[in-house]
Amino acid sequence: MVIRQLQPWYENISKRQVKAPKVFIADSGLLHTLLTLKTQTDLEVHPKLGASWEGFVLEQVIRHLGLLPEECFFWATHSGAELDFLVTRGQKRPGFEVKRSVTPQMSPSIRNAVADLKLNRLDVIHMGEHTFSLSKKVRAVSFLKLLTDLEPLK
Repeated sequence: MVIRQLQPWYENISKRQVKAPKVFIADSGLLHTLLTLKTQTDLEVHPKLGASWEGFVLEQVIRHLGLLPEECFFWATHSGAELDFLVTRGQKRPGFEVKRSVTPQMSPSIRNAVADLKLNRLDVIHMGEHTFSLSKKVRAVSFLKLLTDLEPLK
């Protein structure tokens, strides 16, 4: 219950893909304690800030959507394309990217993930206040509005 291990998603898409699991400490407070981060300032300058934010957001998404461990993956290629979180539930295949930015933008990695993985949609969860569209299948979802703006998987 303390460690979350995401298995890699790989399929035959003519790209070398990462096949090693990704590991998170599920409780960001515990992670911060283990890293001896006592203040907000300590956290904001620490090299693990991005990993801490990503792990925290992923836990919220997993709980909000009621996901099972066998539905949760990440995807990465050896050439640098990646997707923080991929869900497979029946015919549904949404992806999630986590950014600490308040103004997320499309990136080559996001475009590759949508195309290569044939995603139904990709949500870029960010720290800004608004949810908005980035492209036909990609939208930026405000973490502040995650519970209301994140579409359930049925």
